[in-house]
Amino acid sequence: MERTYPRLTVTKKAERALRDGHPWVYGDEVTFDPGGWADGDILDVCSQSGRWLGAGYGNAVSKLRVRLLSRNGNDRFDEAFYRRRVHYAVECRRQVMGADFSACRLVFGEADGLPGLTVDRYNDVLVTEVLCAGTDRVKGLLYRLLLEELEGAVTAVYERSDSPLRDKEGLPRFEGWAVGEAPGTTVISENGVRFAVDYIHGQKTGFFLDQSRNRAEVMRLAAGKSVLDCFTHTGAFAIHAALGGAARVTAADVSASALDTARENARLNGVDSIEFVQTDVFDLLTEMAAQKRREYDFIVLDPPAFTRSGATVKAAFRGYKEINLKAMRLLPRGGYLATCSCSHFMTDELFRSMLRQAAADAQVSLRQLYVGRQGPDHPILWGVPETDYLKFYIFQVV
Repeated sequence: MERTYPRLTVTKKAERALRDGHPWVYGDEVTFDPGGWADGDILDVCSQSGRWLGAGYGNAVSKLRVRLLSRNGNDRFDEAFYRRRVHYAVECRRQVMGADFSACRLVFGEADGLPGLTVDRYNDVLVTEVLCAGTDRVKGLLYRLLLEELEGAVTAVYERSDSPLRDKEGLPRFEGWAVGEAPGTTVISENGVRFAVDYIHGQKTGFFLDQSRNRAEVMRLAAGKSVLDCFTHTGAFAIHAALGGAARVTAADVSASALDTARENARLNGVDSIEFVQTDVFDLLTEMAAQKRREYDFIVLDPPAFTRSGATVKAAFRGYKEINLKAMRLLPRGGYLATCSCSHFMTDELFRSMLRQAAADAQVSLRQLYVGRQGPDHPILWGVPETDYLKFYIFQVV
């Protein structure tokens, strides 16, 4: 059947990016637009020579004029198409997550060929976010297909599409039950460790699932160590360390409510040895450095994203360097440093450069023991740097 979608023509720069695997076309990369289409419609994207490059969701309001949905000219965007995409995404998690399949990211947007869609599973509830006008149109269908794919193991969908990014797509913000209803809280298991999740009021979708494999590594290395978990949030690294046999664990965070949740998570796991400290981590590290207090031989730095745009990368670089430099100075020779960044704007190259500078200023050498990324339920799509965001390293200070 012949295609009837409006055909946009794009610049050679956009053509190169699409052929290299990137799924976005920016508004200033469109050289011809026939008009007559609505936000969320499917558009064909063509090179200046008329070569078809793919089809995707159009949006005249957004900076992203087209989010590519398919590079297969035979695809028809019907229920069968979306069923295939959902099946591929869920089956991948079944394979890679094993025992943790009940608490993981089921859909990671463009990395799963479902633009602007995030789906996290917490036992029998899915928590979703939709940031694309085209996906917003078909989200009801996608939710039904996800529940069918999960064969009754999930009974409700809570949507948290309340991000300011919706404004940039010309979409109203929405938060509420999309399918069924549930209590709003649950207890999940990650690496055999239990965590309470408030998926209605918690940050993001309720829990940071992407560090699962990195937390397991910290647990493995923590035995006998004195551990300081900075930016502990809900205590995930601290509790993993305690259960891994750490001799002492201190968990620090500026948020009183986050620490309340962390204490509850510790109780869930029968851990009563963690010292929880409400403090600004920058102030804590500064004070410890000034007093030359070398109380810990394992420091974990898991800060929030210091930058969410290219314009603030330099400031973020300085912030990351400050906390890493102080941590390196506080660790004894042979001590361990686990450090990370969750911003894709802070590239791995920049992050490693920052670590090299911090080590030079601290007059230490770093022996790399472990390199991690986000877990396999947050797959990295090569050619799409936005999907490669979490950098995680464990070093020994020598």
